[in-house]
Amino acid sequence: MSEEKAKKTPGKPKDAKKPADAPAAVGQSVNPEGQEGAEKAKKKRGKKKTVVSGNVNITVSYNNTIVTVTEDNGNTICWASCGGCGFKGTRKSTPYASQVTAENALEKAKSFGLMRAHVFIKGAGNGRDQALRAVAQSGIEILSITETTAVAHNGCRSRKRRRI
Repeated sequence: MSEEKAKKTPGKPKDAKKPADAPAAVGQSVNPEGQEGAEKAKKKRGKKKTVVSGNVNITVSYNNTIVTVTEDNGNTICWASCGGCGFKGTRKSTPYASQVTAENALEKAKSFGLMRAHVFIKGAGNGRDQALRAVAQSGIEILSITETTAVAHNGCRSRKRRRI
């Protein structure tokens, strides 16, 4: 009985290909040459923009350090963080991780032609000084160093005292 079924429904070999003149299935595109699956055209990329001067924003927290390099008008050129540089867990909050992060960000920025920069440091963490030293050693001329850490000014008015 199983032999009869096998004879009635002969199986096609798995690696059998359609002839070139066969119509494509719904949703498939066919090139004029008859090849299935149209190849996507590669998008042309313009040349890299050159930025001579910019800003280096160093944000240091107790858990991470993020270094962002921007143009003078604020458009981001490149950035780096301790997590992106391969540090995990508590090692992200070390001064060495901050130094490596700043070096990586400035190496990327040099490929854009960055030569001079204003440095803005924000936050309280272990890597502040080390990240600033890395910027100074990178060969980029520092025009100014600005502290932009937010300072608490007693905040909002507290709730009415509870009477019992």
